[in-house]
Amino acid sequence: MSQVVLETRGLRKRFGPLEVLRGIDLQVRAGERIAIIGGSGSGKSTLLRCLNFMEMPSEGEILLDGTPIGVTSRHRDGQVSTHYPPALLCNVRQRVGMVFQQFNLFPHMTVIENVMEGPRTVKGLPRATARQMALAQLQRVGLADKLDAYPARLSGGQQQRVAIARALAMEPEVMLFDEPTSSLDPELVGEVLRSIRALAEDGTTMLLVTHELGFAFHVATRVIFLADGVFHETGTPEQVLRHPQQDRTRAFLASHAEFTF
Repeated sequence: MSQVVLETRGLRKRFGPLEVLRGIDLQVRAGERIAIIGGSGSGKSTLLRCLNFMEMPSEGEILLDGTPIGVTSRHRDGQVSTHYPPALLCNVRQRVGMVFQQFNLFPHMTVIENVMEGPRTVKGLPRATARQMALAQLQRVGLADKLDAYPARLSGGQQQRVAIARALAMEPEVMLFDEPTSSLDPELVGEVLRSIRALAEDGTTMLLVTHELGFAFHVATRVIFLADGVFHETGTPEQVLRHPQQDRTRAFLASHAEFTF
């Protein structure tokens, strides 16, 4: 078995009285490609945002390479709380990269400047080294010919591929994709999915929240169906997407009957 690189134990997330994640236990092994599916409001994006600490967990642990993230304190009344210092979270976000629904590129920077920004400002790499790394990642996503273009001159699919290259330039151990094609016109979806599939074939460890069930079937090594903040079903794409065991999973798949294998 390959090494567990990312793990959650009893992960909970509350927004006021609303509990969005209700005790998530998850192990992500090196090289795994996990597709997370489920309806709107099921907790998919919140789970990814907690893994990257864009949202702070309400309870539970997140471990990276076996080490719990955060500084735990026990109070006089016996209660335990966890603090997440900014420097610690900066390190985590370098190791756990994230690509969002929206591209969030800097409009005043060229493509290669966008991709170089993290290695230069966060890692402190020399400009020449950061440029070389950025160019290598842009080549991976097929955009080496757009180095000097500004985001406004790119299609949505191209902008999202730049965002992927930007995340990869930090050399993360795990990549998180939060519905990376949901903001794209249908004709642009394929180019982004092809880039993600190429990363998968290179052995990139990834978690992918997606409604592209056909893509999940062909690319994922494991599929998780999330509903009401808990895992209702998990297994291989064949098990979950073709032969689901839970009624809730079957109902969800029936509402997405248009996907093909």
